[in-house]
Amino acid sequence: MRKSIAIDMDNVIADIESNWINLYYKEYGVKVTKQDLHGKPEDEAFPDPVAARRLLYQPGFFRHAPIVPGAQEALIKLQENFDIYIVSAAMEFPNSLPEKYDWLHEHFPSISWKNIVFCGDKRIIDTDYLIDDHLKNLDFCKGTPILFTASHNVNVDRHKRVNNWQEALELLIAAN
Repeated sequence: MRKSIAIDMDNVIADIESNWINLYYKEYGVKVTKQDLHGKPEDEAFPDPVAARRLLYQPGFFRHAPIVPGAQEALIKLQENFDIYIVSAAMEFPNSLPEKYDWLHEHFPSISWKNIVFCGDKRIIDTDYLIDDHLKNLDFCKGTPILFTASHNVNVDRHKRVNNWQEALELLIAAN
């Protein structure tokens, strides 16, 4: 029987950090680096957290995020031996639902619509593995939680960590 993997979108396959930094600069003229974000809650890492959070509600924010390096190749490889589900807590930002769906359709066409779950709380997810960048999701994982490194979680030492898709691929292939 094939094992299943739930994979988060933001900061796992979609580079939300880079997108946010670029939009913040474009909108407010203030350059923030990924290093500036290290160890800080996401929107609180920006000079004006309220302005930064407002960007998440703008049309196009989720649709135009770049792909996390190696994600496409890794998911194609993982699909050979695992059932892959993309799981995103997308309910907080209304624009994100169609934007995330369109983004997935463009960048991950091998993921069927049947394997996309947009939810409010990931506690409902029951897969063998969950790859996510947030403890609020991993702490309640019913399977094996895997922490994907993002700036906001660099100081966290709970859960097995992977820093990139090559490490994730190696870990999951070895575990299978």
